Amino acid sequence: MSKIKKRVLSGIQPSGKLHLGNYFGMMSRMINYQDENDLFCFIVNYHALTTITNNAELEKTTHNAALDFLALGMDPEKSTVSVQSDVPQVTELTWLLSNMAGVGLMERSTSYKDKIDKGLSPHMGLFSYPILMAADILLYGSEIVPVGKDQKQHLEMTRDIALRFNHLYGEDVLVVPEPLIGEEVATIPGLDGQKMSKSYNNVIPLFAPAKQVRRSIMRIQTDSLGVEDSKDPDQCNIFQLYRHFTTAEEQATLAERYRAGGMGYGEAKQQLFEAVDRELGEAREAYFELREQPETLEGILEKGRDKARRVALEVRKRVRSSIGL
Repeated sequence: MSKIKKRVLSGIQPSGKLHLGNYFGMMSRMINYQDENDLFCFIVNYHALTTITNNAELEKTTHNAALDFLALGMDPEKSTVSVQSDVPQVTELTWLLSNMAGVGLMERSTSYKDKIDKGLSPHMGLFSYPILMAADILLYGSEIVPVGKDQKQHLEMTRDIALRFNHLYGEDVLVVPEPLIGEEVATIPGLDGQKMSKSYNNVIPLFAPAKQVRRSIMRIQTDSLGVEDSKDPDQCNIFQLYRHFTTAEEQATLAERYRAGGMGYGEAKQQLFEAVDRELGEAREAYFELREQPETLEGILEKGRDKARRVALEVRKRVRSSIGL
């Protein structure tokens, strides 16, 4: 007897070119969900409007986000891959759910406060962001939503809104999702040792040509110890990145060479590049091949749109009927 798969939903905000920090922070884990679950994965370009105001940039980053995940192994035969704005029912549900969300609940959003503190201008898109996120989740009958600890509050708000709606209109109208809190992911160091982030201009790109990736790796900052000096692998940015791409045995071998002396940082960087290339070289090739086949990408997104709309229309019908619309 086949196992009944649970519906898992995850959204990706288009935000430009991705890097190794994105890959280990969220992307690889999300792709793994498709094997055991009914995964709905979509590009949340409505959410991106809170920060992106250039239409060409929004279109390009939405396109690239889909390319990135498909190249890394998101399988459209196993998962439903779509673009948020291709399912207009989400905006209707956002309005209906806004009547369930108290102002006090929205004001407690730490994400809103954080974004204002970082200099974003306050506007209703940012303020009501959690309601659109709730609509994203509830529109597809999502049972499980993987979130990091920084997004846990948004899912709790979604659950509050769904429970209030069901209390008023019927216990079985909306599926109340459960959170899947991801394990803490080790910070991925950038070229300067800080957390890898576009904000720090210290990233190693995910899908740049191999020569560009190698040039980035060769720019990793190190101390001034010479080739013959003994080095501490635990204090080296190169080795910290190397850990994410290699086996325990490979790490032990390189660590021994660090401590023995006789190996310069240039050689360590080359070993890191080769490890990165082994892990991501095939996906990089798939990325560039798919980029030259826009009709293939369009077909995948159309298929995902059609399935997502079918599910959304079922939930919309149930919601409207319960309300009296």
